[in-house]
Amino acid sequence: MKQPGFFDVEERLARLSGLGDQLEAFSRTVDFEVFRPDLELALAYSDGSKGGRPPFDPVLMFKILVIQTLNNLSDERTEYLINDRLSFMRFLGLGLSDLVPDAKTVWLFRERLTQAGAIERQFDRFDATLRNAGYLPMSGQILDATLVATPKQRNTNAEKADLRAGRIPEDWQDKPSKLSHKDRHARWTLKFTKAKRQEDGSMPATDLAIPFFGYKSHVSIDRKFRFIRKWKTTDAAASDGARLREGLLDKTNTASTVWADTAYRSKANEDFMDKEGFVSKVHRKKPHLKPMPRHIQRSNAGKSVIRSRVEHVFADQKSQTGLFIRTVGIIRATMRIGLANIVYNMRRSLFLERLNASA
Repeated sequence: MKQPGFFDVEERLARLSGLGDQLEAFSRTVDFEVFRPDLELALAYSDGSKGGRPPFDPVLMFKILVIQTLNNLSDERTEYLINDRLSFMRFLGLGLSDLVPDAKTVWLFRERLTQAGAIERQFDRFDATLRNAGYLPMSGQILDATLVATPKQRNTNAEKADLRAGRIPEDWQDKPSKLSHKDRHARWTLKFTKAKRQEDGSMPATDLAIPFFGYKSHVSIDRKFRFIRKWKTTDAAASDGARLREGLLDKTNTASTVWADTAYRSKANEDFMDKEGFVSKVHRKKPHLKPMPRHIQRSNAGKSVIRSRVEHVFADQKSQTGLFIRTVGIIRATMRIGLANIVYNMRRSLFLERLNASA
């Protein structure tokens, strides 16, 4: 086997470009330098006067987190694939002889950003670039939430009771190693799915209720461009509707209409939207023990045509990037979901750029 030369590598990269390298497209459409000021503020690196090996460039490290999010990679797998894949190295601006951050370095970088609460600022920073590019929040907004899985915890009933009450179980308090691996913020809930038709053709009387453990991602997207504009992370058992009044509505949207499913229908929410100048298009609930009136059915069906667009956001995050939380605690879960939301907006902007170019 002959030794690869410079032109061999260039030829291989050219072939990757021809096959549609998504990371190369990201490099063309996303100015990652806009993240640098907030990254440097959050990391608060020393000036190097005390010596020691200088840290890796923060923008390079942030791009590694983008790679992780796009491919749902662990830190160890990320280190391996950066060394292995030419497309990853090109995206990061690394040559074959350059040093690649190891798994521990990636973990420490993400942890520093997490503890600094930097992900919200990074999201807002990229949202500002979208607005500057002409993608203003327009035509109203759509709210929804999705469950995000995390590894299940094997806790006793007494431990679960303590966690629900906000207490640390007594048996964990003198075992810091065990405590660090226990997720005290994720919760169990029931995930309802439509019952499937039986072999004899009959339909079960009730839908299926599947136990689910993890967190919940709440988002608000604009109807026009379908970018995520507002978001929030909670445990899986948290109510969807109450989040509407906790900063999920975007007052900068050029239209005042709000679409959402029946989970967001409540007097408190309707009063809140009316007071804040929003127009509610939230689905109406079926009357208790009564059939749904025909005019409400037609109204809900019309709203569903628009409201269902938010489902595409969650489908993209779960099917294309495999959204899953490997970490412990809601602060790290917020970091993971925030990164997923930024990467979704990057993918969406890339799609719209291609759409505009072909028009």
